[in-house]
Amino acid sequence: MKRTKANADFSSCLIGWQTHHGRNDLPWQNTRDPYRIWLSEIMLQQTQVATVIPYYQRFLKRFPDVKTLASATLDEVLALWSGLGYYSRARNLHAAARRVEERGGFPDTREELEALNGIGRSTAAAIAVFSAGRREAILDGNVKRVLARHFAIAGYPGETVVAARLWSLADSLLPETGIETYTQALMDLGAGICNRGKPRCGDCPVNSSCMALAAGDVAAYPGSRPRKPLPRKSIVMPIIMAGGKVLLVKRPPTGIWGGLLCFPEFAETDAALREIPTRFGCKVKAHRELELLAHGFTHFSLSIRPVICQVTRGTGTANEPGVVWLALAEAIHAAIPAPVRSLLVGVAE
Repeated sequence: MKRTKANADFSSCLIGWQTHHGRNDLPWQNTRDPYRIWLSEIMLQQTQVATVIPYYQRFLKRFPDVKTLASATLDEVLALWSGLGYYSRARNLHAAARRVEERGGFPDTREELEALNGIGRSTAAAIAVFSAGRREAILDGNVKRVLARHFAIAGYPGETVVAARLWSLADSLLPETGIETYTQALMDLGAGICNRGKPRCGDCPVNSSCMALAAGDVAAYPGSRPRKPLPRKSIVMPIIMAGGKVLLVKRPPTGIWGGLLCFPEFAETDAALREIPTRFGCKVKAHRELELLAHGFTHFSLSIRPVICQVTRGTGTANEPGVVWLALAEAIHAAIPAPVRSLLVGVAE
């Protein structure tokens, strides 16, 4: 798609607006350090800025550069990531850090960045823009919404034809200069003005040329993903305790909560009570069911029935691989998923 005067006006208007009204004091701004920019972009995938900031700051304190991150264990990385969700990001971050160390530093082109673990086209473009001033287009979820509304691009952005049209449009809008400011402006506009549910069209710097606004149909863009009922899954999680310690099991490296420590899972309470002695080498003295805990994932919803099980630990070895016994205070700060942490905190109180 060719760059037109209207497209040039769009980008120049955003650049002027961002300078005075955009976000300019985020912890990962005002730097060319590719490590800090990369870390922030990975954390910001599917996560809001306010949630990311404290994690980003803690992460930098523990891993101030790519070398320290690459030399850390995956368990250390997951422990700091715990609660931020989408744990494949942490696993990819760790793997990518080791690849960067092996090659002797970060690449600075979008194509090379995109070859690293966990980095797609839009994320790679953002890193290249902010770390090296490359003239690349981004197209994350917020930017898709901005462009779909402003230029009345119909259809669901996840569809191949619609996505191709949006990428072509994004490329045609790139300014000749000021690429960093323009890119940040798109991010700020999508996050703070052109919101999904309640867009603040009166505050938008390009509202005079917004086609969806002119048609009085902002809510129609972008098109929605075809809705299907979310599958529901129910499990029992026994909180197995003995002598102030709690039993946790390390999950497989891939899949939901991959690589994290977690309570064991059972289909029902009776099955848990029946199998705990043979799987974990301990005898259940007493048990108590807690209230159901609901937890949502992108593709299904999970209903957890926690069961506190006071046990006597046997002298034999547990038959379950990856079993660890941790003091309650230690377990709360281990590499565990958010619902497990909330349950442990409740037990500790």
